[in-house]
Amino acid sequence: QGRLVESGGGLVQAGDSLRLSCAVSGRTFSGYPMGWFRQAPGKEREFVGAIRWSGGTTYYADLVKGRFTISRDNTKNTVYLQMNSLKPEDTAVYYCAAGPHGDLQTPDYAYWGQGTQVTVSS
Repeated sequence: QGRLVESGGGLVQAGDSLRLSCAVSGRTFSGYPMGWFRQAPGKEREFVGAIRWSGGTTYYADLVKGRFTISRDNTKNTVYLQMNSLKPEDTAVYYCAAGPHGDLQTPDYAYWGQGTQVTVSS
């Protein structure tokens, strides 16, 4: 069984940066893309971006393109979400996920982390 653990969330001010980490243990997901999603109170879980372990191809939602960067460290089995120029509307619980059942942007993945809270104050 695979396990995903996010870390790095916190309370920051608008314009600040944060880097989230997603550590993978229990198995490898080298054949699967890793996704990042977020969910704000009262809203549906939405796609932030994704990365393929092999080759490192990345995909981003339009809302974060140019501000967020996804990377991975294959030696540490860890995926990162670097978030710059944060806005109050970025406030949400951020989740990493592995093993999409369909397209990358749909939150239908086999494995999910527990989430980490990101709060951006204005």
